[in-house]
Amino acid sequence: MKDAPPAALPANLVDPPWLRKPAAPKTAAGHPVVPGLEPPGDRRVVWEPGEREQWAAMRPYGGPWADGDWEREAEKVRDGSMYLPSQAGFLASAPEPLARPLLAAWEPPLVTWNFDHSLKPIVARFEEAAWDVSVRMAKANPFGTGPVLLPFLGADVARLMADWLYRLKSVQELARAWFARHGLGAVPYLVPDALGKRVGPRRNAVHALRLIEGDVAAAARVHGDEAAQAVAALLADGPAQAEPAHKRPKPPDLPPWLDTGALPRPVLRDTGLRLPPDAARNLVHLWAMAPRPDAFPGAAEAAEETAALCEPASLTAFAWALFEAWRAAGTPGRSAFVLPALGRFGDDDTVRRLTPLIKEWPGQAGHDRAAAGLDALAAIGTDLALLHLDGIARSGRYKGLQRQAQVKLREVAARKGLGDEELADRLVPSLGLDASGAMALDYGPRRFTVGFDEQLRPYVTGEDGKRRKTLPKPGAKDDPALAPAAYTAFTALKKDVRAVASLQIARLETAMVEGRTWTPDEFAAFFVRHPLMWHIARRLVWTSGGIPFRLAEDRTPADVADDAFALSSDVRIAHPLPLGDALPAWAEVFADYEITQPFPQLARPVFTLAAGAGRDGRLARFEGLTVPYGKILGLTRTGWVRGPALDGGLQRWISRPAGPYHVVIGLDPGIAAGYVDLHPEQKLEHVWIAPAPREYDPAFPIENGFAAVDPVLLSEILADLTRLG
Repeated sequence: MKDAPPAALPANLVDPPWLRKPAAPKTAAGHPVVPGLEPPGDRRVVWEPGEREQWAAMRPYGGPWADGDWEREAEKVRDGSMYLPSQAGFLASAPEPLARPLLAAWEPPLVTWNFDHSLKPIVARFEEAAWDVSVRMAKANPFGTGPVLLPFLGADVARLMADWLYRLKSVQELARAWFARHGLGAVPYLVPDALGKRVGPRRNAVHALRLIEGDVAAAARVHGDEAAQAVAALLADGPAQAEPAHKRPKPPDLPPWLDTGALPRPVLRDTGLRLPPDAARNLVHLWAMAPRPDAFPGAAEAAEETAALCEPASLTAFAWALFEAWRAAGTPGRSAFVLPALGRFGDDDTVRRLTPLIKEWPGQAGHDRAAAGLDALAAIGTDLALLHLDGIARSGRYKGLQRQAQVKLREVAARKGLGDEELADRLVPSLGLDASGAMALDYGPRRFTVGFDEQLRPYVTGEDGKRRKTLPKPGAKDDPALAPAAYTAFTALKKDVRAVASLQIARLETAMVEGRTWTPDEFAAFFVRHPLMWHIARRLVWTSGGIPFRLAEDRTPADVADDAFALSSDVRIAHPLPLGDALPAWAEVFADYEITQPFPQLARPVFTLAAGAGRDGRLARFEGLTVPYGKILGLTRTGWVRGPALDGGLQRWISRPAGPYHVVIGLDPGIAAGYVDLHPEQKLEHVWIAPAPREYDPAFPIENGFAAVDPVLLSEILADLTRLG
């Protein structure tokens, strides 16, 4: 394959700006210069309303000092033996006749931490007397100490702020706040530099003058008419100076492990020609800069310009090869562009290959890497990508990663204006199935049809009607093009369904327990017409308006007598408890049609409390049981949550939400966090209902006790407790 000529490529790939030699800074030649100007020599402290009082009220470090301690402690300030923040606290607190001369002689060592909090009470107390020490410490530590200079207006501070404004990105907000506060009042202090010959101070001052709002030329008139006219001409001439240094950061070097020449280079859409090696390397450079738009403005747009010209599949292959090279190098740091590139250009096959790695990385000290992988899945954003993200959010092995996946899903749901479960309904992919819920696989002389059992396990049926668990490999008599493609499609389908099946079945079982509802239109879209979920939906009993129904083979609702049934209101999955006397008849229908259910529904055990039981908020018949710790841990599969680790690292209870309340099981001795089999047996001390998970406390009774819990949910809780015994 030939390489594309430079004329066919975007300029940023042929002559990228980060490789261009920067223009030499302009000198004062040709610009207005007024020699001999000097800035005003005054110093002023300009307070905003209430600011001085606020600074003065800041609690100083150190002390408190008693009357007899002042002179003794002052000596520690003089010889520097007192802790530095305590020195500042002493100067803010000591009697003024003692503190003022101490401040005049104070030469604290330079610090690298945030010291403005320690200096602000001193500035509020002594104002101009604290000027020199404040400026000296701020120069050495702009971000940590610089904020203390906000009220100061003088030549040295104006020059310092102009330098920071141009040169330091870390204090941009501070420098802009200073110029916004002092405005035209800062102009007289900047004009001598702006009209002088020294390039650096001139550049800084002019850049700052252009930031100030108002009649800057009039404010410059304190230096004479000539200076005012020169400033007016300077400002009217536009931004002749170079951009601020902080806007021209050095682009990141590409990592040494990366050999772009070994990657499959992207291909242009229109011509089918490849990017030349240098252009491919420059593209990776753009990808490295794109995640930092503040530092590298325009890089993301330039990367998108190139992406629009290239074949999407070739960009996907390029991004995946880049990712594999990174993995082969041991996933080194300072490669933050690799996973975002997968997120931008990945496809469903990328999702299938990336998700297992994301799940493994936290166990390999790669939690941050796994979190970036979640970002990539969210960025890919296909139904399959979001489905895998949902799977990690629901059943991730590592709780930290699981929580981050949940946050990502909530962000996606918020963008779409949906709740978590509403989004989950929309995430289920069709996986290439046709409207009937099947997939035709053509081998040429042989054809197969894909079907699904009650656990969504795919199988194939040949033209002879024989069911097979797997698809036969292509043979010599099969079409050499059709058969391998069909075999590959079925292999991918099995992988995708494996990720979908258990998640969706568990989700619907939870929906049955929690009584979730769907409108008739939602029910039709997400279950009746959905090619995959239909295979689950037809194996369940549903209710609408309290009347149970099932989906017949033609996908229409039918009642227990197989008569047509019209949906009158919201639809929910029937729990066997409310079915009551109708339950045997429905069990007979499903037996007659040989319908196997995806989870226990009609055969599900149901439980109720005896009259009056549990009204005191306790389930005494379960208290005192001793059970293996594994059974306690098994409760987490049905929504129970282990409590926090208390004294000795023991989790003393496990709880489950029950409407607005929580059912709590007190454990003795408790589960040892991180060493769950330390105590092989656990005694159920108390089983009670509480407003929140906590140790048993009879001072917080729930009115009517367990009678306040929804009967279906109570049945499920009693089933869990019964299985413990």
